Amino acid sequence: MQLTHLSLTNFRNFTRLDLDVPGGTILLVGDNAQGKTSVLEAIYLLATMTSFHASSERQTINFIEARNPLAVGRIVADFQRGSEAHRLEIRIIQEGGNGGLRLRKEALLDGVKHKSSTVVGQFNAVLFLPQMLSVIEGSPEERRRYLNLALAQVVTHYAPALSDYNKALTQRNALLKQLNERGGDPTQLAYWDEQVTASGAQLIHARIRAVQELERQGAKVHGELTRGEEVLRLSYQPSYDPLARPNGYVNGQLGLPLDAAADRSGVSVAEIRKGFQEALARLRSEEIARGVTVIGPHRDELRFLSNGIDLGDYGSRGQVRTAMLALKIAEVSWMKEKTGHWPVLLLDEVMAELDPRRRQDLLARIAGVEQALLTTTDLDLFAPGFTQQAALWNVHGGRVSKVNP
Repeated sequence: MQLTHLSLTNFRNFTRLDLDVPGGTILLVGDNAQGKTSVLEAIYLLATMTSFHASSERQTINFIEARNPLAVGRIVADFQRGSEAHRLEIRIIQEGGNGGLRLRKEALLDGVKHKSSTVVGQFNAVLFLPQMLSVIEGSPEERRRYLNLALAQVVTHYAPALSDYNKALTQRNALLKQLNERGGDPTQLAYWDEQVTASGAQLIHARIRAVQELERQGAKVHGELTRGEEVLRLSYQPSYDPLARPNGYVNGQLGLPLDAAADRSGVSVAEIRKGFQEALARLRSEEIARGVTVIGPHRDELRFLSNGIDLGDYGSRGQVRTAMLALKIAEVSWMKEKTGHWPVLLLDEVMAELDPRRRQDLLARIAGVEQALLTTTDLDLFAPGFTQQAALWNVHGGRVSKVNP
């Protein structure tokens, strides 16, 4: 897969950007706060339909344009997927009205408007930026979000299932709260149990397979980056575990040691759904008393271990960064394996905190990718041979200019 053309209108600090994008490696060079990361953000938004950088997508609209009652930020990309050429357009629209400003998003694939969830996966990208260390060091929600963004790109039904699950979970929690505060017939939960477990079983099944596949790829890359000194393992801890016995739960979370590996790959979606329903039935009284759904994919956990040590709790910054890089490089191979196409690799200031040996190892890995965009403030961090083979773009004040070798 290759991005061939990128156009931005009123996106971040770009009022207008129109670029042909070559294959291979592209280095975006410039000082901080000039727009380098915004280019990567726009490309990743094409893949996931969500911004990794903004708490509200309203922030992605150029701040001068956003002063108007009607403001539109646009990302348009031409890309090649195998032998097929496509155009993907995203419009982030701010509209004023009697009720104040409201925001909506439109996605068009080859000129035809689609739901965002159905467009995810048409264009694939893998992103690393320094803030992503929070996937390992931060809250479980960060790790679930990471899994969701990766899986939605390669598993066709994942994004719709996630949307259905979240809607059903919201309704079920509202009913649980009502039963807790005002009483009523608990059997009303049966319908929402059906809805939650139907979509939730698909999420759990997809996560089980993905974590095992990513661990296989990631452990290999991590071993190379650490010269065989460390072994990486991913520990997926589903809130509802299809392998657990009923008394294996502690406050809705599986009570197993962190380093206890479990092979759940042989469990079917139907088995997960049946067991999930039975677990909800057992926990009904507790959930009514608490007014909230206590088990399900919304409470899953993923931990990262190196040589048996939990990196989220005890890893050094260097170990965490290396593990995250290994995971991102593994994600590239994993997406190629799942879709048949290389994703576009996006790396933001990736060299800044690596020692020379790991820089060398990483650059050797990048050389095998079909298309990669890297940002940097300092070209000296890259080997001369690498920069000579890459396309150089200078980014300054919301403008991009191509640099001749």
